Amino acid sequence: MELTGETSIAAPREKVWDALNDPDVLARCIDGVESLTRESDTRFSGRLAASVGPVKAKFSGAVNLSELDPPHRYVLSGEGKGGVAGFVKGSAEVILSELADGGTHLRYVAKSQVGGKLAQLGARLIEGTAKGYAERFFAALKAEVESPAPAPEEPQVTPEPTPAGLPPMVWLGVLVAAVILLLFFLMR
Repeated sequence: MELTGETSIAAPREKVWDALNDPDVLARCIDGVESLTRESDTRFSGRLAASVGPVKAKFSGAVNLSELDPPHRYVLSGEGKGGVAGFVKGSAEVILSELADGGTHLRYVAKSQVGGKLAQLGARLIEGTAKGYAERFFAALKAEVESPAPAPEEPQVTPEPTPAGLPPMVWLGVLVAAVILLLFFLMR
């Protein structure tokens, strides 16, 4: 199976490249990620809960980066095993190019092979699911990279205690309990 796709991201190519190589960013952008760890500059390993039609499984595997040409392109190749659900092997070439407005054009070509129960589901179902995962990933990556840097945290302001020395939330809780007790006794 082969999937291709592209998107424009309103961020410099270096920022997109950094995001594509950051396990924390990737974990936030990939549906079902349970863990993702960078083992070296060119290897990630992790666990993913995924479902393809009626087959739901947890996959564990690793991805290797090769043909690195930062921040222009690289090739990812890897394999994931999902027990009785089967396995997935594949590779993807990711190409980043600068846009005239300072943004980044991202293009990918992915090739994969499945086995086990997954292979029995049919190419259309598998391809549709894979395409959905890819579209959600790139939409999440785009949102993550395009979002402005978080503002520094503002200091927490603690509410002033009431004259009796209790915070307002405690007084509110006491008031609600009193109203409930009053209603209970009036309805008897």
